[in-house]
Amino acid sequence: MKKRSGSKRTVVFLFLCLPFSSTALQLTKDFKESAPGRNLKQVEEDVHEVHCSRERSRAAWNIIDEYLMPFVEKEQYLISPKCRLHPDNDLYRDQEQHKFHVDVDEWRCGYCKKKFYEEKYLDKHFENRHYNLLNVSTGRCMADICGALHCDLMLEPMIRKTKCNPAAAARNRHLCESLANSCFPVNEGPSASRLHEFFLRQFCDAHTCTGKQKPLSKGHRKRTSMTYVTISILILMLLPLFYGFVYLYQRGIKRGAQELKRISQGGRKKKPY
Repeated sequence: MKKRSGSKRTVVFLFLCLPFSSTALQLTKDFKESAPGRNLKQVEEDVHEVHCSRERSRAAWNIIDEYLMPFVEKEQYLISPKCRLHPDNDLYRDQEQHKFHVDVDEWRCGYCKKKFYEEKYLDKHFENRHYNLLNVSTGRCMADICGALHCDLMLEPMIRKTKCNPAAAARNRHLCESLANSCFPVNEGPSASRLHEFFLRQFCDAHTCTGKQKPLSKGHRKRTSMTYVTISILILMLLPLFYGFVYLYQRGIKRGAQELKRISQGGRKKKPY
């Protein structure tokens, strides 16, 4: 009897545990299957979240293009792709090259031809619609070298002068000198040596609290603004009209003078008796 009652208890225990075990197994299976799904979803949500300031990256590239590249082109020097200043290392370079400023209040996306009134809306469009075209595999954040290149002068040219921070100035100078050493090694020839010295004078020497050396003092590339181009085209179009009006006006004056002269001469003729 004891054996039979013990076997009954075992059967009852297994019967009670069976649903729980199957439920637990199913929950475990669901958790294992859903965890990768959640991770994948989280990855998909974070794919286009890039922690790199587009505005400061654009300012850094504009400074490179205006205050450095004219001298690099003059020396006919090829910057190594390993250099942080190389355009291929700009995370947003491809998107910036597909940005077209058609008119004063018209910006156009080079990927889908959509138009925007302001550049900031086109930037937001790139983030929402074309984030998959970012150079995330090889590109780096140009904003990281903004301190060395004096980006604040371009972003806020009228910024009120604040008290100089010696630690920040020393940190930016060190970054600036490391860029000069990596991009223009002095052992690569006369051109690299001259550009190395120029980079130090143009960017690095101003990272000090003495205020003696001004940044970006060696000149820059002259850019033709859209306003200047528009005004020039309008002037060229209006000049023929202006000269035509002057010509017709003078011709009308001459014709009127001739008519008055003819009338006056006819009035002076003596009447026959």
